Amino acid sequence: MYAAYIEERGPVEGIRYGCLPEPRPGPSDVLVRTVVTAVNPVDTFVRSGVYRTPLPFPFVLGRDLVGTVVEAGPGAAEFRPGDRVWCNSLGHAGRQGAAAESAVVPADRLYRLPDGVRPEDAVAVVHPGATAYLALFTHGGLRPGETVLVRGAAGNVGSAVTVFAAQAGATVVATASARDTGRVRELGAAEVLDHHAPELTERIRRVAPGGVDVCVDTSGRNDLAADVELLAPRGRIVLLAGVAARPELPVGPLYMKNGSLRGFVISRATSSELAEAAQALNRQLAAGRLRPRQVEELPLSEAAEAHRWLEEGRLHGKRVLLRPSGP
Repeated sequence: MYAAYIEERGPVEGIRYGCLPEPRPGPSDVLVRTVVTAVNPVDTFVRSGVYRTPLPFPFVLGRDLVGTVVEAGPGAAEFRPGDRVWCNSLGHAGRQGAAAESAVVPADRLYRLPDGVRPEDAVAVVHPGATAYLALFTHGGLRPGETVLVRGAAGNVGSAVTVFAAQAGATVVATASARDTGRVRELGAAEVLDHHAPELTERIRRVAPGGVDVCVDTSGRNDLAADVELLAPRGRIVLLAGVAARPELPVGPLYMKNGSLRGFVISRATSSELAEAAQALNRQLAAGRLRPRQVEELPLSEAAEAHRWLEEGRLHGKRVLLRPSGP
């Protein structure tokens, strides 16, 4: 099979495109023929070594795929050849990745694609969507009626956070660029503020006078001084971006509010946590609420270029999809 792979951790120049042996499914695995895969920032972290995780070499890159079941092991009897399926947790922790014509997926990490959902739409949102769900519910403990502050609400993760929070009955206060105000309101935000506006913290305080119960900064800036100031009693700040950020934490104000700071990476989510997120994602996909804003599709052979675009910051919220295309 053709695949995008590396033979050691390192820079983007180490990505190869060529033939590898097609994998074989184990007793609890499913062999999936890839229709389309996506490229995530975390893929660059794994490839470069910024995020350390066991990798078998040669190592196929990539987390996400939508594809068709070819063969299922005896412990994966719930899947049948021809089933349309998706996964968003390959390519780390010893598992080979998705950037190939075929992939082996553990049955407990594979989910059916709802009828009528385009593979391209699904693969573009399943990773940021699962990140958003885990941030809000698994780690943020969001409850109906609470107020959520979403910084960077027009981005891939921010859009999904906004949708999930609004659908859960929360009041969403969002920040985004002025040109994205209308779109973020359509996603379900009650208030959308220009993140370049002066005195932004004061503006947020005016629209959320009782404070913010859950704060999610998808931009990676992590202004903890401002976020702690905006917290309601027992409020939670969830950290999920900004691998190089080193902000100062106002410890006194945080604990005086009974506030908490919770960090997570989706790479450490359990299979049961991912499965819960997948059920929620499928509901939103089937309802048409989760859709990519903009995608750029490349052949699988251009995986190195996709990684380069991500590392150079050239995508600005656009999702890159790779389609297997042979030699």
